[in-house]
Amino acid sequence: MPPTFDPQQLPILAIDDHLPAVPSERLTATGVRERFARSTVWQPELVVERVLRQRALVHASVLVPLVVRGDELTVLLTQRADHLSDHPGQISFPGGRAEVGDLTAVATALREAEEEIGLAAKHVQVLGTLPTYTTVTGFIVTPVVGLVELGFELRVDPVEVADVFEVPLTFLMSPGHHRRHAVGEGDDVREFFSMPWQASVDGGPPQCRFIWGATAAMLRNFYRFLSA
Repeated sequence: MPPTFDPQQLPILAIDDHLPAVPSERLTATGVRERFARSTVWQPELVVERVLRQRALVHASVLVPLVVRGDELTVLLTQRADHLSDHPGQISFPGGRAEVGDLTAVATALREAEEEIGLAAKHVQVLGTLPTYTTVTGFIVTPVVGLVELGFELRVDPVEVADVFEVPLTFLMSPGHHRRHAVGEGDDVREFFSMPWQASVDGGPPQCRFIWGATAAMLRNFYRFLSA
């Protein structure tokens, strides 16, 4: 379901640079493992969008793949194919709707990640899940966080995925990169975050990866989780 607006053209209402970044020691494989092992009380900041599509809500899962690159973690993200009916062309985590054979939300995330980008479950150490997030298109999404050690090979399904790339977790967990936007008026206003990431591809000029909407919301909740 394509948006009826261009999110990149909307004005920036605020940048959350007044909030502290997650401490660097928490942004390592050891730090993230320890956080999931610690039962600290926290609250997700964003849990539901205003659902526009009139259909039954559908359960889905996404994998939040934290690639271990030495002492640094990166987040593996995809760009969805332009022809898809839901969120075409947008930056996303690998994932999708639950199927009958999926016994758990984790099983859905791992299956979808292997189908979409060829990331085999044997390379993923699942750490836990974040609270569900309900999208504007009617999906109740469970984010499944996992560490991915080097040695994996990706096989991208071009029917679903246009591109795959990685963003440093340090960038995404710094609210100085979290921008606030709004669209609509009055009771119809919808607010959302964006986290634009500039990177060069194969030594070429920098390109903007505009991370926004549900993906940015789940990353914002991950920030709250790691900060708690």
